[in-house]
Amino acid sequence: MEYIEKGSRAFRFTTFALFAGAFSTYANLYMTQPVLPMIADTFNISPATASLSLSLTTVALAICMLIVGSVSEAWGRKNLMTFSMIAVAILSIAIAFAPSFGALLTLRIIQGAVFAGLPAIAMAYLGEEIDPKSLGIAMGLYVSGSSIGGLAGRVMMGAVSDIYDWHIAMLSIGVLSLILAVAFYLLLPKSKHFVPAKLAFKPLAHSMVEHLKDPGLLLLFSLGFVLMGSFVTLYNYISFLLIAPPYNLSQTLVGSIFVVYLVGTFSSTWMGKLADRHGQFAMILLAILLMLSGAVLTLFNSLLFILIGIALFTFGFFGGHAIASSWVSARASHDKAQASSLYLFFYYVGSSVGGTIGGFFWLSFGWFGVVCFVSGILILGVGLTFALHKYILFEQREKRVALKRLSHKKST
Repeated sequence: MEYIEKGSRAFRFTTFALFAGAFSTYANLYMTQPVLPMIADTFNISPATASLSLSLTTVALAICMLIVGSVSEAWGRKNLMTFSMIAVAILSIAIAFAPSFGALLTLRIIQGAVFAGLPAIAMAYLGEEIDPKSLGIAMGLYVSGSSIGGLAGRVMMGAVSDIYDWHIAMLSIGVLSLILAVAFYLLLPKSKHFVPAKLAFKPLAHSMVEHLKDPGLLLLFSLGFVLMGSFVTLYNYISFLLIAPPYNLSQTLVGSIFVVYLVGTFSSTWMGKLADRHGQFAMILLAILLMLSGAVLTLFNSLLFILIGIALFTFGFFGGHAIASSWVSARASHDKAQASSLYLFFYYVGSSVGGTIGGFFWLSFGWFGVVCFVSGILILGVGLTFALHKYILFEQREKRVALKRLSHKKST
């Protein structure tokens, strides 16, 4: 059977469908972040409690991503991805009418579970159906859909909430996502190279344990936790800072701040190339130090310094995440997809834990407390990076000693 090649009608349909899928998934995932202050006011809850609307969603996503990929090996790709998109859209519409924060939170947790249906499967579908020579551009378009979706969802939530309210904003995203889900189903070609396998969780569990026994991978997973934990914390509470005096920014302007995400499109590629030239250790350390510098800059009262700080912080985050995630894939000796899933599990758990705990620092110490908390996490990241470097040097030294012993045995 033929593979889908660049330039063909099937390629255009496939890439558009998966771009739409990624766009919809990440627009819905982060839709509560820019309106956390409005959610807190509506339900008369604290910022930390309001942040659970994102934190618990990403926890559910992280857990289910470890499972859904294996389920798709038995049940197929397209149907599960379509179900995920339709369910996400319907749940967003329902969330818009949630009568209480408890109802909203319950629906967001369910939504977090069904979110996993697309990111856990999309890359496997592309790897199976796209011609290897066309895979790079297809994967790039899919990834760009996730970043643009995350950005557009936040900006759309801010702008529509300003004109109407956050309920209407969520309803708008839900309706748009339902349209995209229909387009996804109609345009995405059926799998031609998928071969159903027996659903078996025992090998999956064994693979996880093996990866977690590798100190190098465990340190990289921990770096994913640190990077995303600090990133989501800063973005969760910056809106609380900027809508209050002396800035008094509108919800539209606060949502527009997420446009700095675009610097990540450049930094992830640029710092990835530098890592190939100068080594992952030096560049991931630089990425964390850029994040730390950016966080400190936001302590200045000047709005210009705050915006520069956010941009610098974002630049470092995307660069660090690109290096750490690719390092995981390069280091894993087997079941690389499983290793990547574990990295994403730690990554999203970091989002949940950091994003919620940061709220208590905001309540107790204001923005200074949030920056201190974020800085503490990043300093831990510096320590993890040095520990990883030291372990890899030790590992290389042990390999050289083993090779010398083997060479000596052969000579004698």
